[in-house]
Amino acid sequence: MSNVVIGAGPVGTTVALQLAAVGRPVTLLTRSGSGPEHALVERRRADASDAVALDEAFAGADAVFDCMHASAYRADVWRAELPRAEHAVLEAAGRAGAVVVFPESLYSYGHVSAPMTETSPRTADFGKPGIRTELLHARERSSTATVSVVASDFYGPGVLMAHAGERMVPTVLAGKTMRVLGDPDAPHSWTYIPDLAAAMIHAADDSTLWGEVLHAPTAAPLSQRQLVGLYAEVAGVRAPKVAAIPTWLLRAVGTVHRDTREIAEMTYQFDQPFVLDSRASEARLGLSPTPMAEGARETVAWWRARGK
Repeated sequence: MSNVVIGAGPVGTTVALQLAAVGRPVTLLTRSGSGPEHALVERRRADASDAVALDEAFAGADAVFDCMHASAYRADVWRAELPRAEHAVLEAAGRAGAVVVFPESLYSYGHVSAPMTETSPRTADFGKPGIRTELLHARERSSTATVSVVASDFYGPGVLMAHAGERMVPTVLAGKTMRVLGDPDAPHSWTYIPDLAAAMIHAADDSTLWGEVLHAPTAAPLSQRQLVGLYAEVAGVRAPKVAAIPTWLLRAVGTVHRDTREIAEMTYQFDQPFVLDSRASEARLGLSPTPMAEGARETVAWWRARGK
């Protein structure tokens, strides 16, 4: 199969390297031409909203993995960039006869009071979550085959800008107080990024899964305090103190600081249990989540290897 990956963030990089590891050539598209170095990964400069560039890159492709990020974590930026880019990708993939596989977040589920399953309503209509809902609806309406694979907050090798990434692991290794959003003891799901990549690749290969919204294999939830403790345990260091950043403080600062306001909008995911149930998708995919102790061990090893 011929594969195209858009974006060289942690998801795009992991998908590309998993494909290359089993001998499948990959064309990796980014605006800068960046990405992992591998003999089977061809890195190209391209704008994901440029129809001509996409037609050239998608020629002969069987699957497109659209792992593009917006240029900033802001609703106005998402609104300006993501619908237009996804439309261009869907149109070009349709002309090439390729399926498009998207990594997706839990945002479209909005405020929840129970574990999220594949049949839970995806109807969030505010801020950034509302934009994710609209993107899912656009994929559903498209004549191009798609699969969306939903994941919770990422952890794992290569994960930087994440609650369980650079905010947490270096802090644990340094023995500093870990300040977390919301309730430190609320159960929360964490998706190991290699498990998300494996699910995306499997979904691309199985046409019976096209047109679906699946959940990436995700282990049983851990609170932020428990995850900090697990990182410390596998690292062989003393677990640091965990303290909460008050939600009211973020909201207050957000009244005058836009980036803080964008973070405060999502604190509901940490103020109470926020759990992803992936059992139905695991059965359909034939995949299981990596045990969190194993994933945490690999994550700590990656951070130590890069000198952090």
